[in-house]
Amino acid sequence: MTQDLPGRITEPKELRALAHPTRWAIMDLLGIESTVTATRCAEHLGESVASCSYHLGMLAKYGYVEPADGGQGREKPWKLTRISQSWSVEGLDVEGALAVEALNDVYIDHTAAQLKDASRRAALEPEQWRHIAGSWGTTAHLTVEELTELSAEFAAITDRYRPRIEDPSLRPEGSRPVRVLLASWLPRV
Repeated sequence: MTQDLPGRITEPKELRALAHPTRWAIMDLLGIESTVTATRCAEHLGESVASCSYHLGMLAKYGYVEPADGGQGREKPWKLTRISQSWSVEGLDVEGALAVEALNDVYIDHTAAQLKDASRRAALEPEQWRHIAGSWGTTAHLTVEELTELSAEFAAITDRYRPRIEDPSLRPEGSRPVRVLLASWLPRV
């Protein structure tokens, strides 16, 4: 399924550019706030402005972010060039497969850290959010076709809300950024 997604990253250098935890944190912040400066990144991430500026430059070099309107220097705002990224080892040479492995490690660690942080803060959330936000998992015996169908259905559901990322005016009052993740893997048996 991943190899069929739009925006699939196949160049090893582009894959390795995303294999950094600070860059994922910056991209997450951009997904929530639409535009950010190096100064805003530093405030949010607890990094230095110089570090955030460097990482924004690296993301720009490989086409993940671009300058937004307004500002200059470290107060220059940046925006994502695309909302989604996808990658897979399918069809890649050894260098590409190793870059995907490195990216997967960073992405999974980043996502797990976010989930742990949200779990720790859960008791501080308003009651209405505590009851609905969380995680669940199951094991299902699926065929390749069924897993493909499940992935497509999940994508169709989340795609309904995608325009709200790009256009904040579409966000209903009371909405918040909510990270939704579908992960599937083949457990060892």
